[in-house]
Amino acid sequence: MFGRDDLEWDQLVEAGTAFLIERAKLGRTTSYTEVDAALVRRTGLRGFDFSQAEERAAIGELLGRIVRTDIAHTAYPEGRLMLSALVIYLNGNDAGTGFYALATDLGLLTPGASKEARERFWISQVRLLHEHYGRSR
Repeated sequence: MFGRDDLEWDQLVEAGTAFLIERAKLGRTTSYTEVDAALVRRTGLRGFDFSQAEERAAIGELLGRIVRTDIAHTAYPEGRLMLSALVIYLNGNDAGTGFYALATDLGLLTPGASKEARERFWISQVRLLHEHYGRSR
């Protein structure tokens, strides 16, 4: 899938999860560019070429895998949290459309939610991630 084998995907999920948890502990968000740079440093694998639509879709796939794996293996007292909420566009202040699609697919966001409802959901996810991981320092 996207020119990567299962072993690469597993490495990317593990490294990406660790990086996003670190960001949550710091009370910060991150960008797709910063995630990509961290993955290259931590895994030695090739980065994502954001000039290519397929590569942008591939990092979205990775973030979805991170969320699904994390939710499947972690019991949060606050409910299901999406680590990908911490990833925003460079110079942006919001999650990407894939984040909201995944939240809807997971039953965390109502289908057809308004822009305001999506924004409230995203802000809530970021706050809860910072609180949850901030406590675990």
